[in-house]
Amino acid sequence: MILYVKNMVCSRCKMIVREVLEKTSIEFTSVELGEIQTAKEPTVKQLEQLNEGLKKYGFELIGDKKGRIIEKIKNEIVKLIHHSDDNIKTNLSHYIADKLNYDYTYLSNLFSEIEGTTIEKYFISQRIEKVKELLVYNELSLSEISDRLGYSSVAYLSNQFKKTTGLTPSYFKSLKENKRKNIEEL
Repeated sequence: MILYVKNMVCSRCKMIVREVLEKTSIEFTSVELGEIQTAKEPTVKQLEQLNEGLKKYGFELIGDKKGRIIEKIKNEIVKLIHHSDDNIKTNLSHYIADKLNYDYTYLSNLFSEIEGTTIEKYFISQRIEKVKELLVYNELSLSEISDRLGYSSVAYLSNQFKKTTGLTPSYFKSLKENKRKNIEEL
């Protein structure tokens, strides 16, 4: 049986969900982003305990089909941006439709209806979060970040970053750097 979990986006999330599962004595075979594969069908009491345990960490079980589809869309976008070494220069609508085996128009309308935003805006917000992360690490130039995240140019990345955050990438980076002090200043 597959159980669907809302808000799982990283390997730490999977670790926390595994711990909650162990506390509820639910036998499981795997935990992936947004999904738990159980060895056998859990009891109603186990499911209630699981959901309560998950809520403490900001997760919850998803019961309806539409909610599961929305969570799968989000998980595929998060995997693409945050957990993949693949080039992000892909057609998002084709990528999502292929991964979920649904017509993109249906997925787009459903996502907008339930989330109150578009798949594209969610994708942009995830991409900008990844840009912030890479800027903070200070290991890549803006040009390298732009290329890695599939932007057509540094200017396009900068414009989208400013439109989303209100800051330029260089100003954002300087804010982070200004918070750190040199050892001599301590």
